Amino acid sequence: MISKRKVVRYLSEKTINRWLIVAGALLIQVCLGAVYIWSVFKAPLMKQFGWEAAPTSFTFSITILVFAATTIFAGKLQDKIGPRWVATAGGLLYALGLILASKTTSIAWLYVTFGVIGGIGIGAGYVCPLATCVKWFPDKKGLITGLAVAGFGLGGMIFTPVANTLKESVGLMNSFAYLGVIYGICVVLGAQILQNPPAGYTPAGWNPPAPASGKVGASADFTTGEMIKSFQFYVIWISYFFGAGAGLMIIANALPIAQAQGLSAGLAASAVMTVALFNAAGRIMWGVVSDKLGRTKTLMLIFLICGLTMLSLKLLTGTMILIGVSLVGFCFGGFLAVYPSLTADYYGTKSYGMNYGTIFLSYGVGAVAGPMLYDIMKSPVPGQLSATPLMISGILCLVGLALALTLKAPSKA
Repeated sequence: MISKRKVVRYLSEKTINRWLIVAGALLIQVCLGAVYIWSVFKAPLMKQFGWEAAPTSFTFSITILVFAATTIFAGKLQDKIGPRWVATAGGLLYALGLILASKTTSIAWLYVTFGVIGGIGIGAGYVCPLATCVKWFPDKKGLITGLAVAGFGLGGMIFTPVANTLKESVGLMNSFAYLGVIYGICVVLGAQILQNPPAGYTPAGWNPPAPASGKVGASADFTTGEMIKSFQFYVIWISYFFGAGAGLMIIANALPIAQAQGLSAGLAASAVMTVALFNAAGRIMWGVVSDKLGRTKTLMLIFLICGLTMLSLKLLTGTMILIGVSLVGFCFGGFLAVYPSLTADYYGTKSYGMNYGTIFLSYGVGAVAGPMLYDIMKSPVPGQLSATPLMISGILCLVGLALALTLKAPSKA
């Protein structure tokens, strides 16, 4: 007799090649990840409108916070109706936000358009590829989440030269509109490829590992309400906040940090692309490492490297600062790869969209706290780098390492 699992596997594999889902996910994520090129626009906006650094940087923080908060609701919606239409709506909203941002005359308008509308679009688009890929690849969670989010990291590297070219050719504000059209088209196209596998799908040749007594196995699923009652949820949330805050502090300020530590204007401009490249590479590499070494051990290693690097950034000058900020970007990419896999390992995939969206909110809060800490505690001397915010963030990363030590799979009553 043919088992139900074999029938489901046969039908799903005849319907679509699961690697095609990854291709669609990457197309979406590359465009959404272009949000990381914010530092390319920061200084020109300050110059054109006469804005101060802190309120200008707050645009990026609003975008990331709204983006993270939206993943909760978008995750729940895509759990119910599937990823295609949610991701399509995300692409359209993302494009709309940037097109409206091109009409900016006040910073409040930029907050609403680029920050809120654009952030909602990014959040709706981001969670769908991730949740879909995890369901298609239960046998390679670390690798596949790394790949799925690597595109997000690559977005900064790919679109930095595009944005610079557009600024020169069509002007600063018009470049927002052009980028919005490009992003919208690509995200909507990628969204049409996304679809969930049939219920009960498992890849050919793979069987879910049997769970240890009292532990969660591959078939056990937590609702979001059940998840937030577990001790592990709070450890994951807080430690993710520490890691995300460190990475986003550097990503949002890579250019001025590189200049303050002695890099020429040309090399400092390359810091944005270099950090983006290492960010993307970290997502893939740390995802693969976590499949082999385990999620918690991998997190401990990432927190250790990130913490020590943040503590030493002030001491690095010249090309060494480029290595330092790139290393932080590499670790940041690791956080974005390992935490999604850890969420699926601990809480299953049935309610994954909303579960990971709830955890991902810590990333959004970190996006506000990290860059804000940097701006509040910046050096009073123009062009100098303050060690204080870097030291605080480095210490918190080491606290994150200690928290990761306490993690173990939750039990379900």
